[in-house]
Amino acid sequence: MSNSSSSDHHSRWQRIRRRGDHFRHRLAHTDALPQMAILGCLCGLLTGLVAVLFRLSFEVPLHSLLDSSGTEAFEALSTASHFLMPFCGILLVGTILHFVKPHRRNTGISHVVNRVHQHQGRLPSGNALVQFVCGSLLLSSGAPVGREGPAVHLGAACGSALGGQMKLPNNNLRVLAGCGVAAAIAASFNMPLAGVIFAMEVVLMEYTIAGFMPIILAAVCGTVVSRVFYGDDPAFLVPAMELGSLLELPYIAVCGLLIGIVAAGLLRFHLLGLRFQDRPILLRAAVAALIAGSAGVALPQLLGLGYDTISNALLGQLGLGMLVAIGVTKLLVASSIISMGMPGGIISPALVSGACLGGALGIVAGLLMPQQSSAVGLYAMVGMGAMMAAVLNAPLAALLAVLELTYTPGIVMPAMLAIMVATLTARLLSRQPGIFLGGRDLNRFSSPVYQMLSRAGVTSLMCRQYQTCGYVISRDRARELLADKPECLVVEDVGEPKLLVRPADLAHFLEEHSATLWEEDSDIHLREIPGDHRQLKPIHARATLQEALQLMRQENVQAVYISRARLAPLQSEVQGVLTKEQIEGYYQ
Repeated sequence: MSNSSSSDHHSRWQRIRRRGDHFRHRLAHTDALPQMAILGCLCGLLTGLVAVLFRLSFEVPLHSLLDSSGTEAFEALSTASHFLMPFCGILLVGTILHFVKPHRRNTGISHVVNRVHQHQGRLPSGNALVQFVCGSLLLSSGAPVGREGPAVHLGAACGSALGGQMKLPNNNLRVLAGCGVAAAIAASFNMPLAGVIFAMEVVLMEYTIAGFMPIILAAVCGTVVSRVFYGDDPAFLVPAMELGSLLELPYIAVCGLLIGIVAAGLLRFHLLGLRFQDRPILLRAAVAALIAGSAGVALPQLLGLGYDTISNALLGQLGLGMLVAIGVTKLLVASSIISMGMPGGIISPALVSGACLGGALGIVAGLLMPQQSSAVGLYAMVGMGAMMAAVLNAPLAALLAVLELTYTPGIVMPAMLAIMVATLTARLLSRQPGIFLGGRDLNRFSSPVYQMLSRAGVTSLMCRQYQTCGYVISRDRARELLADKPECLVVEDVGEPKLLVRPADLAHFLEEHSATLWEEDSDIHLREIPGDHRQLKPIHARATLQEALQLMRQENVQAVYISRARLAPLQSEVQGVLTKEQIEGYYQ
């Protein structure tokens, strides 16, 4: 009875494992939409919970420090607090980072983009833990940085961890990282559509149906989790606004130009700050702490995320001088802190700066065109989108973000104009494709061929109709191998490199030497028969076609074999064979 129960349990486990292997093999194909849809929902739910937990990790302390008057009421604190809170918080984060290994200090959206494109979406969990702890401490201290950078990193790490735990092919890890990014933006800011576009436009740098479907579902699930805790109100409650006159469009184009110039200066300034990355982390933290503390004393409105400042700008409650001061200073301070290696976000500072500069330009418009000019709040909204688009090089994500943050559809046309002018201006003047690339050239990774090969796993294309044999075989064994009509022969012996031999070469050899082999009954040395003998290098079954092609180029070989994850007794390590011609035929 016990043996029967044990046998049933083992059989059930074998069936489950086979189903899991089939599920993973199906995911290696680019058209595995139902499977990816399920994974997208799971990733969205997981990321939504993590995003809410991260948000609570700094909002709860801020409520206590600010006497439950909100998480943005820093202006009510004393001058000493304006300096000491961000100063001590950044020094504490710098001290923690000092004891962390240098490769674990890489955090934020730039890190996510790098890991997605150069490491197939594999994000180390250690970096995510550093991001959570240090990002929470940084935001709890009122440092003038955003929360979206940490949220995006944590979301992408959730997607990567989900794929890693399920041992999914690497082509799925990139999409799951994108799912995590979309769900994190959606859950953190109640912006599901902007989250989807941000993931595709900034992180994955591609638009495909196979990528859109799971990412949309992830954003929906992340938004649902967030609304359970925070409700569905927009981030900023503003009255309905529309463009007052078409005569304003030239002026709005000028506004986009001016904001683009400011963004270009910020991009160049940020690139300059990145040159100090090789300095000791404690020194960089001390510099960032002094900058943040001094800025807090000079302008307390700079502290925190700045959402209260955006609301005041949208409602026209700030004067021209204050708008210009905040608009210029907020981005410079945030960029300085982030370029010094502190794990904060830049999107919120960009929105604050854009809203303030847009509001200031709206006041000027009222002086120049008192009869035709629109409300100052409309210019503030347009400025938000223009600055975000110019700094991130993400025009569509910026447009949708402004729409979802304010629920004001009347700004679409002027926002589109300002966003495109600002993005083009910043791109031309700074010669930088967005702040998250940090001077790196990722053009190769955004090429169509690279993207196509990264979307498919090696098991989706590998040759399964092969036969394995030793280096030396008999004539009868050779005929047995050819009788099965394999597509290729894998030659392997203990301690010897694996070779790929064409069955046609062996058949031709048998035909030419049939009489000699019959008379002498000699063995056949497959290494010595004429033909195209290719050395095989191993590659993991989870690898993508792009990784296989890269390995072939590095090792100067024309084929690889896919190794098995689990080996049965006396079973060959070879699971399948993939040649360079197969990969080239796939994308051609």
